[in-house]
Amino acid sequence: MPTPIDPRIAVIGAGPGGLTCARILQRHGIAVTVYDREHGPEARNQGGTLDLHEDNGQIALREAGLLDDFFRLARPEGQEMRQLDAKTCELGFHHVPEEGERCKPEIDRGQLRDLLLDSLAPGTVHWGRSLRSVEGPTAGPRRLRFADGAAVEADLVIGADGAWSTVRRTLSPATPRYTGISFLEAWFHDVEHRHPDVAALVGPGSAAAADGERGLFAQRNNGDHIRAYLIQRVPADWIAAAGHTVQDTDALRALLLERYGDWSPALRRLLTDNDGHYVDRPIHALPVPHTWEHSPTATLLGDAAHLMPPLGVGVNLAMLDACELALALAEHDTVAAAVRAYEATMLPRSADLQRLLDGAAEGLLSDEPHHGDDRPDH
Repeated sequence: MPTPIDPRIAVIGAGPGGLTCARILQRHGIAVTVYDREHGPEARNQGGTLDLHEDNGQIALREAGLLDDFFRLARPEGQEMRQLDAKTCELGFHHVPEEGERCKPEIDRGQLRDLLLDSLAPGTVHWGRSLRSVEGPTAGPRRLRFADGAAVEADLVIGADGAWSTVRRTLSPATPRYTGISFLEAWFHDVEHRHPDVAALVGPGSAAAADGERGLFAQRNNGDHIRAYLIQRVPADWIAAAGHTVQDTDALRALLLERYGDWSPALRRLLTDNDGHYVDRPIHALPVPHTWEHSPTATLLGDAAHLMPPLGVGVNLAMLDACELALALAEHDTVAAAVRAYEATMLPRSADLQRLLDGAAEGLLSDEPHHGDDRPDH
């Protein structure tokens, strides 16, 4: 049996990946501190709904001891998927989950985060800590400097800080590149009362439509909410180039009605009947494949390691990464050996998926039949 290690471990980022890693470490008696730039768990809306797959995300939750709690919160009915004709709104492909089907039930990102946060020892997460730099030699220890002037030392820094990771700069010069595909997010609240036609169109799960040039994906969230993503092949600055900002709701609605002018009126309601402002989400991805030289004192997981188009694998892969890294730290006698073992599995797997999904965001604009495996993950 390996000799237990007692390193100072710092996880940067309190998203699903970082929190999963912290939870599993704590279950194995390994101390960890999570640092997050947000001022608290309620600082912002956490985003839409996620489908956690039985061969990755659910594996991580099982190791975290939270799988039963997840199933109590999850929505198996959210696995329903409808594909609609853009011009006629006729139903094409339609997946209805079988009774007891739990291969990838839905859960709101905020609910998943709360589940993980509540499972951690009090004081694990330090809020309001925006990381500015990671200093020190490769062999460590590393010094973390935060925007508020605070500094701490760590024997291992885990970058779970997403697409624009600060920790990544310690290991790699790579930066995300715009894919050419952009999402414009729209929200619908109290849908059964205020937007019954939209509620009936989307159903309990998801609905999608595309015509080869434009796409639309709508998804039921918890609490009688629906989020819609309007998908376009446009420059990253298309809103500014049109002379608008995302706060110019009426102007954007008019522009969208023009761009989707030949679509079914029922689907066009998802473009324009939203509650509040739109949210601009240009889709970026890291170069393929993204790798780095091994460091015994720093590593990455999730989007920080392998940002890909949001096609249903992002959070699942982040949680699997987190699980495998935490277990490696529990099973090896040195941090360096644990990190090397983790990366030996994670890097080839993520490279294969990066290649598979490279350019795949274009598929969200295709009017060819889908089968529910390439739906957006936000």
